[in-house]
Amino acid sequence: MLRTSLPSRGRFRAARVTAAVAVTAVAALLLSACGAGGTPSGSTAKSLTVLVEAGGHAELQPIADAYQKKTGTKITFVELPYDGLYNRLNSEFTSGSTSFDVAALDAIWLKAFAGGVAPLNNLFTKSVKSDLFPGLLTEANIGGNFVGMPAWTNTEILYYRTDLFDDATNKADFEKQYGYPLAPPTTWQQYADVAKFFTRDTNGDGQPDLYGTDVKGAVETEFLATVSQAGEKHMVLDGNKVTLNDPDTKKALDFYTSLLPYAPSGAAQLDWAGGQNLFYQGKLAMMRFWGHAYTQTPKDSAVYGKVGVAPMIAGPGGVAGVPGAWYLSVPKTGKHNAQAEDFIKFAYDNNAMSITTSLGLAARVSAFDKYKSEKGHENLAAMLTTLNSSATAPRPATAKWQQIVDTVLTPMLQKAVVPGADNQALLDAAQKQVEAIIK
Repeated sequence: MLRTSLPSRGRFRAARVTAAVAVTAVAALLLSACGAGGTPSGSTAKSLTVLVEAGGHAELQPIADAYQKKTGTKITFVELPYDGLYNRLNSEFTSGSTSFDVAALDAIWLKAFAGGVAPLNNLFTKSVKSDLFPGLLTEANIGGNFVGMPAWTNTEILYYRTDLFDDATNKADFEKQYGYPLAPPTTWQQYADVAKFFTRDTNGDGQPDLYGTDVKGAVETEFLATVSQAGEKHMVLDGNKVTLNDPDTKKALDFYTSLLPYAPSGAAQLDWAGGQNLFYQGKLAMMRFWGHAYTQTPKDSAVYGKVGVAPMIAGPGGVAGVPGAWYLSVPKTGKHNAQAEDFIKFAYDNNAMSITTSLGLAARVSAFDKYKSEKGHENLAAMLTTLNSSATAPRPATAKWQQIVDTVLTPMLQKAVVPGADNQALLDAAQKQVEAIIK
C-alpha cells in the first residue's frame, strides 16, 4: 500500500481526545483563570519554550530561526503527539503552573483552554484582522477576547485526475451524455455527474475498478463542509440550540450519501488516510482532501504528475470548506509573556515563511497571495477561494466538541453510509444525543 502524506492524524482531526479529558479541561479553566502559580511576565529570557504538535514544528522552524537571528532569543520546541500535547496542556493548566511560554493549539481546543491563556487583543489590529481569513478570526475570538493568533490553516479542496479530465474521448463522451463540457466540477450536481461518469470497469472483469469519488464515513469534517455548502449557517450548534435535524443538514447528508454508488465499498471505515491512498493508487477520479497534500503526492503513486486542484465544490449555499487552523497562545501563568507575545507578533509578521516548509501552509491571506501563482503552489489559489468564501465556517466553539464528534457525529455518519439508511431518523437521534451532551 502506498504511504500517505498526512503528517499527523491529530492535525486533521483523526485523533480522538476522550470525553473524560475534555471534562477535566473545564475544571482547568477555573484554576488558570485565577492565575494560580503565576510569575511576573516582565522578565526576559534567552530562550522561549514552545509546545507544538510534532507535525507542526516544521511550519514554525524558519520563523524561529529568523527570530533568534534578530533578537538573540532561542526558540526551543517541545514536540508531542496530538493526544500528548492536549494532555500536557490540560495537566499544566489544571495544576496552575505552566512550563512553556507559547503553545500551538488546535482550533477545537480554544474554547476548552480559553480561561488559561492570556488575551492577545492588542495584536489584533485593524490591519491584522484584514489579512486573516474570516473563519479564523471567528475561531480565535472566545467570549470577546482573541485567545490565539492563527499560525497556519488548511481546508479541503477538490483534487482531480488531469489525465482523465484532459482525455479527448472522455471529453466528447461526457458532453454527449450530460450536455455540458467535462471540467473540474463546481456544484453538487456537476460533482455527482462527473463521479457517475468515471465510475467504470476498465479491466473487463465485470466490476468497477475506477470510481468517481470516495465517501468517508469514519471522519466528520468532510460532511460538515457539506453542511455549510447546503446553506446551513449554524454547524451542529447555534449557541445552545442543536441544528442537526434541520432541513439544510438533512439536505447535506442526503447529498453526501447519494455519492455512495460512485465510491468504493467500505465507506463506513474510510478515513483520511484511506481516501488518500485510494486516490494515489489510481482508483479515484476525484477526491475532496486537505490542501496541504498537493505538494506531497508520492513519486511512486499511479497519479504522480497527473493531479489537478480546484476550489471545494458548492452546494445551494455556495463554496464551503472547514478551516483546519492552529493558533499560537500564551499561558496566563507564563514567566515571559511580553516576550512570548513579541515572538507571536514576529510569527504573524513573517507568516509567509511557512509557505516554504514541507506542509506549505500559512494563515495570512497575503501569504497565500504571494505564492499562489508560483509553480508547485497551485493549491493555494484553490484554498484562497475556499477559505474566503462566505459559506466557509469554523466548527462550533464548545469545549465538548470532541465528545460530540466521537460519540455522535462519526457514529451517525458510519450508519448513514450504509445503503438504505434512514437519514432523517439518524439526524433526529443525533439531535437528541447532542442535546444531552450540552445540557
